[in-house]
Amino acid sequence: MWNKDILTGRLILDSSNDSASFCIKTLVSMGAEVVRIDPENEPERFRRLEKQADIFIETSPPGFMASLGFGYQAISKINPRLITASITPFGQTGPYKDLKASDLTLQALGGWLSVTGRPEQPLKLYGPQAYNTASLFAVNAILLALFHRHETGKGQYIDVSILECVASTLDHVLVRYFYEGVVSGRRGGRHWNNAFDIFPCANGHILLSIHRQWETLVELMASEGLAEDLTGTAWNDRDYRNRNIGHIIEVIGCWTLKHKAGELEELGQLMHFPWAEVKNS
Repeated sequence: MWNKDILTGRLILDSSNDSASFCIKTLVSMGAEVVRIDPENEPERFRRLEKQADIFIETSPPGFMASLGFGYQAISKINPRLITASITPFGQTGPYKDLKASDLTLQALGGWLSVTGRPEQPLKLYGPQAYNTASLFAVNAILLALFHRHETGKGQYIDVSILECVASTLDHVLVRYFYEGVVSGRRGGRHWNNAFDIFPCANGHILLSIHRQWETLVELMASEGLAEDLTGTAWNDRDYRNRNIGHIIEVIGCWTLKHKAGELEELGQLMHFPWAEVKNS
């Protein structure tokens, strides 16, 4: 947990939309004071506040603030210590910079929808996750800029492209492609390396680890006569399990259907297994 007072005494000018709301919320939780302001309709007020502000966060289209006379080059001359963060769908430069986008647009173009959902159907992540991800990147950049200012006395300009933030969180996808030549795809509830999957239960669903503590999992199913052929020694080899993962999923699914999700979660956690019931919101 971060220090709740780390930004106490810091003044933020906020001219952002929903795409930066989590950024603002996070900075406020660290003690910052926020003044909501519209530079276009309140230019005289903005000019007064920019002289004493520490951070300016805006989400206007590229070039818009500069057209009002409030671009970074202009306001940094008045307040060289000011840190400006621009959070936009595609950043300040590039062929997409003037295009419009929503959170769903950015989830799709950023690559998330290529690996979420079932093979035949992409699945949007719950909530404005593209916006939230970019907000966290912006928070990290702002904190680093504040540290830099502490050392040098100078502010700086931060250009946050939401699309680039989304793409940078693709975890295994980029690594597997560049090092193994593998193009990742949608796999439903199953982890890319078959480490976890979501299984149906009598009253819902459960997330189970498959390879971790494999022998114990098989023993549990075997004690109820539901392990089928998984007790064979060949299944102790992880590569063999991965090559035949479809059969494993089928057998485990028959077992989980005999139990309630909460019951399996409690059992797994008692054994320090990372099992979790899929809760309804």
